[in-house]
Amino acid sequence: MSAAITVTESTFASEVLQSDVPVLVDFWAEWCGPCRAVAPVLDQIASEHEGNIRIAKVNVDEQPNLAAQYRITSIPAMKVFKDGEEVREIIGAMPKPAIEERLSGII
Repeated sequence: MSAAITVTESTFASEVLQSDVPVLVDFWAEWCGPCRAVAPVLDQIASEHEGNIRIAKVNVDEQPNLAAQYRITSIPAMKVFKDGEEVREIIGAMPKPAIEERLSGII
């Protein structure tokens, strides 16, 4: 079972921008192989750092306005939000240690 939450245009503000912990938003699509490869890694990070970071998923095919708003031009793309602001961007699938390194100082 995924530790990530699914967010939509209507829930993005409450789940991501108003969160009291940092949120990594994974912009993905069903047809994207690298996106499917990174999903279990993000689930592990969410489980291991519970209470320090949340993982949210945005399906770019189902939420094209969110993808456009956050300038998503290739996937997987991950954006980290803290206190309602985008603080970091991670582009592309990568192993868990590389993602955790990019989250350094956040979690």
